[in-house]
Amino acid sequence: MTFFRSEEHLRNWALFKPGTEEGIISLPDLIKLFSGNMFRRRLDPDYLFHLREYGIDFINTLQEIGKVGPFWSLKKP
Repeated sequence: MTFFRSEEHLRNWALFKPGTEEGIISLPDLIKLFSGNMFRRRLDPDYLFHLREYGIDFINTLQEIGKVGPFWSLKKP
């Protein structure tokens, strides 16, 4: 399902909140983010044993794609 076909389409959405632009993510970056072990390995029997490692990989991928600002922080103000 395609929710928004472009950033402009997203910004014109009635429920778009100004100030959340940092949360906009491109499809290629979204694919990269969800291709990591945190998502690919979730049905493995030892998934929980490796969850910390997968979480670190997820955070590293966020940094690689430039999602490092307050919107993406685990600590919310």
